[in-house]
Amino acid sequence: MSPEVIQGGNFSDHRGTISYVNDFSFNDIERFYIITNSEENPIRAWQGHKLDSKNFYCVSGSFKIHFVKIDNWESPSKNLPVETIIVSEGDSKIVQIPPGYANAVQSLESNSKLISFSTLPLTKVKEDDARYPSDYWNINE
Repeated sequence: MSPEVIQGGNFSDHRGTISYVNDFSFNDIERFYIITNSEENPIRAWQGHKLDSKNFYCVSGSFKIHFVKIDNWESPSKNLPVETIIVSEGDSKIVQIPPGYANAVQSLESNSKLISFSTLPLTKVKEDDARYPSDYWNINE
């Protein structure tokens, strides 16, 4: 599997606006988190997942979602290509990062909020989680 974007949309009328991503299925979702990075440390990096799929939706502000395909979990190459997708509150899209990748989320504005939907039950997180230093891969800012 490769990362993909599931595009949604927005509908506005005199009552307000509804944002949606109708093609996203919650069938495999086990839990979710809302991420707000601090202004002092706007990058939360790098967390890899062997089993868990991450699905990101921007609620407010904007983010860069960076990801790399891991070649070796114990000692990944520092030369892996970093891919980036920008999301913002007006986009109404979900970025799906399948198992086998490490990701980093970077706030582009103060008080930005990102929902992360996870497919792995909390009881299995310990066997899945791989963390690397925040500067392990270069993020071109």
